[in-house]
Amino acid sequence: MQTAIQLYTLREIDESILDVLARVGDAGFDGVEFAYRVDEEPAAAIRQALEDAGLVASSAHVGIEALEDDLDGVVETAEALGYEDIVVPWLDPDQFETVEAVEATADRLSDPAGAVADRGMQLHYHNHDQEFVETDEGVAFDLLVDRSSDDLAFEVDAGWALYGGADPVALLERYADRISLVHFKDVHLDSEAAPPLGEGDLDIEAVARAAREIDTEWAVFENDDPDDPVTALANGADVLSGTVR
Repeated sequence: MQTAIQLYTLREIDESILDVLARVGDAGFDGVEFAYRVDEEPAAAIRQALEDAGLVASSAHVGIEALEDDLDGVVETAEALGYEDIVVPWLDPDQFETVEAVEATADRLSDPAGAVADRGMQLHYHNHDQEFVETDEGVAFDLLVDRSSDDLAFEVDAGWALYGGADPVALLERYADRISLVHFKDVHLDSEAAPPLGEGDLDIEAVARAAREIDTEWAVFENDDPDDPVTALANGADVLSGTVR
């Protein structure tokens, strides 16, 4: 299992995306998961910076609207930067509140998932905590998996799943055939603070074991609100290298 960092973690570092990639390579990650800043430099320059840093692009977070409005552009960026996994990072909580809402969400995600698959790539959905609410027919996340096309994969965020009341290890085991990317984000169950990886309530070693057992391709570190992104980068690399490899 290879390790990557979701670059949203490093968004507050006041450096060019090229310099940020060099930092990630120095920290010891195998790859990066892009978000937002990929348009700050030409794709060729970013691809070269990845190579210089000894990195590859594992995937990228792309809003659902971009997929719906400009699928060709999304695919062209993925091809230029060298990744085949595209991840929808967020949908609003009201899209999971009822069975009807979940079914509509499943249809909305299944359409681009099929189109992405036709291009030789794969679409994933990344959870937060809102997907684990109870509906009249069970937990929304379970309904989403059941009602969506098999073309849609899932990037399980273990920390957010735990915060939402789910067992992330059980999720990985239950939906193993739909998961190749796992987010390692730590949480405190009694607060909204984002602790350093390994200092919260997530059983990182148990999640890492489960991820290895289902042949997860990428373990992706994220801290979406770090006190110090430079420190978070080093900590995330250290913790993942000691658990998932």
